[in-house]
Amino acid sequence: MIGDYLGYTTTFVGAGLISGAVVHHPLDPDRYTMIALIGAGVFLFATVLNEFVLKRQRPGTSKVVAIVLSSLALSFGIGMLSGGLQHFEDFPERAATLIPFGLALSFVAYVLRHDTARWRSIIGPTGLLVLLTATTAFFGLRGIAADMAAGSAGGGHSHGEESSSESGTAKTEESHTEEGHGGDAGTKAPEASPSPQDTGSGAGGEEAGHAEDGHAH
Repeated sequence: MIGDYLGYTTTFVGAGLISGAVVHHPLDPDRYTMIALIGAGVFLFATVLNEFVLKRQRPGTSKVVAIVLSSLALSFGIGMLSGGLQHFEDFPERAATLIPFGLALSFVAYVLRHDTARWRSIIGPTGLLVLLTATTAFFGLRGIAADMAAGSAGGGHSHGEESSSESGTAKTEESHTEEGHGGDAGTKAPEASPSPQDTGSGAGGEEAGHAEDGHAH
């Protein structure tokens, strides 16, 4: 019982680690490469446990190699398919490639893993149907990813224009304000015109001067 549980659990844990590593690989290549290798090791452990340890009938060497390789390819195909579906919105361009390739790889690996005698079905009607589905998904999802990228780029450009225009308006207003203050400060106050008293006194002074001149004459 415990062996069946371990085999079942490690199969899905390994596939989950691989799917997460495949789709998140560009974020941290070293980290997610290590996670992918661990996931592949866990999945292979599950394969050996399920196919060779828990079963009474042991296959030959060539059969063992075929099962191990096809199981590894199946795990990566399922990981690409499931990871791309889960994170399409996060990585649209990458997911648009992972989904169709994961579909094709998982189909081929499944046939080689579980139904080797029917390997001709890979190039038969079923295989052509899978190929057509994968091709349609590839071009369709690439178009959706391009639309999403264009929409996000357009929105970011619009915000950038608004921000730049607002900042430019603010700078213009600040420059006008500074120019206004500078003009006020640089403008000299007009000189005060002479008051009537000053004018009168000036005129009186002139008359006194003429009177004195007259007396002098």
